Amino acid sequence: MGNKIKKLFKIEYPIVQAGMVWNSGWRLASAASNSGILGLIGAGSMYPEVLREHIQKCKKATSKPFGVNVPMLYPDIEKIMDVIVEEGVKIVFTSAGNPKTWTRWLQDKGITVVHVVSSVKFAVKAQEAGVDAIVAEGFEAGGHNGRNETTTLTLIPMVKEKIRVPLIAAGGIATGRAMLACMVLGANGVQIGSRFVASEESSAHEAFKKAVVGAKEGDTELTLKELAPVRLLKNKFYNNIQDLYKRCASVDELKELLGRARAKKGMFEGDLDEGELEIGQIAGLIHYIKPVQIIVEEIIAEFEEAKSRVGDM
Repeated sequence: MGNKIKKLFKIEYPIVQAGMVWNSGWRLASAASNSGILGLIGAGSMYPEVLREHIQKCKKATSKPFGVNVPMLYPDIEKIMDVIVEEGVKIVFTSAGNPKTWTRWLQDKGITVVHVVSSVKFAVKAQEAGVDAIVAEGFEAGGHNGRNETTTLTLIPMVKEKIRVPLIAAGGIATGRAMLACMVLGANGVQIGSRFVASEESSAHEAFKKAVVGAKEGDTELTLKELAPVRLLKNKFYNNIQDLYKRCASVDELKELLGRARAKKGMFEGDLDEGELEIGQIAGLIHYIKPVQIIVEEIIAEFEEAKSRVGDM
């Protein structure tokens, strides 16, 4: 029968490079696709015409399948979707919104639709909306996350129990061993984000990449649940958030501190003090900045080795 994710996306390995804001431009997406996995352009940090430029450059840089990740809470969503259709993108990952809004519209135009969820409840809703596959993302993941704090280890088998469509695991995955563990739990493939932030092709600022590889266990925390839960690397901005919490700050005060373009300031411009540094807990296991091709080769080699050891057990 073969692997459902490899078949769905026509890729060599059942791995998706996550479409992360300020990290996932055309260079990362094309490098990921050229390495045999599915590369995603992260549209969340792009104006429509900037996205168009990235799609066009990605098409020139790879002949292999790639897609676009679209957080639906962002403005200009209609223009973003129009650009995706006009440029002939065949795979779209949606998140942060109701999958019913765009799934059928995209599928009617020949586009494969995957929706990202952080709970069983929303996995079932995504399946009911008719998506082609689901990404279930555990609490360990970087960036915006679910409020329930359900870990990948428990989320994947619970989602698998309730859905029939192909399942992609995300959150805390950066190694072949973790990939194998998620597939044993019921996933058909994995989505990896943080590991690819610390790649040569990532559009993240070099200072942020170095902060990621320098991170240790406990250096990230999920915060700002009153606005949109986000996992951050601890820095001055994070400490300022905690100071507000100690004073029982209002939602408006939190919004005022967050302001605008805080994520761009941190991840793209490299302000490690005042920027929003979104990264997963697995950063504590990421020690080197490497080319995407090497990262993928290492993950697959470790996956095969781990699978062999499990067989011996």
